Order: sequence, then C-alpha cells, then structure tokens
Amino acid sequence: MSQENEHVQCLIIGSGPAGYTAAIYAARADLKPIMYTGMQAGGQLTQTTDVENFPGYPQGIMGPEMMEDFRKQAERFGTDIRFGYVSSVDFSSAPHKVVVDEIKTITADTVIIATGATAKWLGLPSEQQYNGFGVSACAVCDGFFFKGQDVAIVGAGDTAAEEATYLAKLCKTVHLLVRRDEFRASKAMVSRVLATPNIVVHYNTETREILGNGKNVTAVKVINNKTSEEIDIAVEGFFVAIGHKPNTDIFKGQLDMDETGYLLTKPGSTLTNIEGVFACGDVQDMYYRQAVTAAGSGCMAALDAERYLAAKEHAVEA
Repeated sequence: MSQENEHVQCLIIGSGPAGYTAAIYAARADLKPIMYTGMQAGGQLTQTTDVENFPGYPQGIMGPEMMEDFRKQAERFGTDIRFGYVSSVDFSSAPHKVVVDEIKTITADTVIIATGATAKWLGLPSEQQYNGFGVSACAVCDGFFFKGQDVAIVGAGDTAAEEATYLAKLCKTVHLLVRRDEFRASKAMVSRVLATPNIVVHYNTETREILGNGKNVTAVKVINNKTSEEIDIAVEGFFVAIGHKPNTDIFKGQLDMDETGYLLTKPGSTLTNIEGVFACGDVQDMYYRQAVTAAGSGCMAALDAERYLAAKEHAVEA
C-alpha cells in the first residue's frame, strides 16, 4: 500500500474525555481538528459501568454511553473522528509528523496528545470477568457503590494507602492486601492507614483468585506467601491499586516525561517541551485521574493550541 500524506491544523491523538473535549473546543474555534481514536475508542471510561460523579448527569450514566455523547458533540461541530492508532511521531521539526497505522503520514501545525493511561492489573482471568461488577481500579470512581459493605484492595504504595483510607470512610471493612511484609508508601500514608480502625492489613498476601456468583464478586481467595495458608475473604468489592501506566511509549526520546512515563507539562498549562505539542488528561495527570479533570485539561489544550496558532499567524503578518 502506498504511503498517503495529509496536512492538518490540529491533530488530536486519543479519544477519552480529554481528547473529545479538546475536539469540541478546537472545532468551535474553526481549527478543523482531526482525531485518531486509538484502539480503545472512548478510553478507560468504556470499561466502566455507572458514572455518577460527572456533572450534568443527575441520574448517572453508563461509561460507554457517556463517551458516545462526547463523540456526538465533537462531531456536531465538525471534528473528523477516525478509528486508527498513531504508530510513530517525529516532533523534531515543524510541522510535526505523525504516522498512523504504520502507513499514513500526517503533518500537523499543532498536536494534542490525549492518549491516557492504563490501569495495571494483576492478570487474573476473574479480574476481567468481574471488571465493572465488583472489580475496579478506581476507588474514588466506584467506592460509593460499596457503601456499608466489605471490600478488598491490593497494593502497597501511596495510591493503595490513599484509596484504602478513602474506602474506609464509606465501607464497613477494608481488607488491604500487601504482597510483602511492609508498605512501599510514605510513612505519613502508612500511619494514616494503621490509625484507621476498619482497615485490616494483610501482609505477605497474594491474590489467587476473585470469587463470584457469575454476576458479582463474593470473595477473594488469598495465599500467605510465608506460611502458604490459603483463605477466602468475603468481600463485595475488589480494588486494584498497583499503579497506572501512561500510554506514552511512542513519545519516548521526543517529549519530556517523568520516570514513570507521564508527560511533563509547563505548570498551569498543557504545553510540553516541544512547541505546538500539547498534552492533556491522564497522560500527564497522575494525581487526579478523573473524567472531569481530564475534560477540563482537554479544554485547556485546545485553547493553548488556538493561542499558539494565532500568535504564529500574527508573527507572520507582522
């Protein structure tokens, strides 16, 4: 197949709340954005069931349905949404070069990166079977559904400690499963966990299987890796808090990122270290990771791109 070429003013990579919001703003500013959805159109929210904490949906909404609403709104203003993935980029000179599906080259005056992050999972088949039916990778998103119930959370870092204390305010008992005989979390976070009476810490504990009745989670089978004792802990919710991996592999060596791979943006903006390249949503946010904060930063990225193009145009005219 021959390599095609195309030039655009604004290219958006990724299609979660950040990408779609950037598309809505960019399209209304007449930047004629083109979006490539990536292999998971709609991003992480397409893997969640009820979303109850996004403003404007008083009755709550299913994650996939909400992303469909976002997509329709972006299309309404003229965003060209295409299914495909970006296989490589070259940000060394302007306009920026992006290769899609390994065959098509697009040059773009501005690039908005909204490729998101992927939750790390334990890799158990039952984890995927009950994902959205008791299994979650976001306590802030889904903790509310387990009010007054018993839950388990796996992890040993700051995120796990923070999410365990968050769940403890809502749930009857929180079983915190720690693989080693100590936490990786900071001392302050560990102190907070140990001072919370309804958090039960299980050290040297590995998850063997998530048990359920075919519809919902009912228990978690764990093994003590020192004594080899296996027990089932009755829980209705199982939270995985072993970290997220930002989807930034294709940008390595071109954009500044931290040791985990999150893109670094200039404080208070979506500007990366490369002029005309902007990053928004979970790809640059390891702290909040919420749909509403991703959408807000998508708006910022489109405004930053619009201002960048306007300044360039003004410089040419001058």
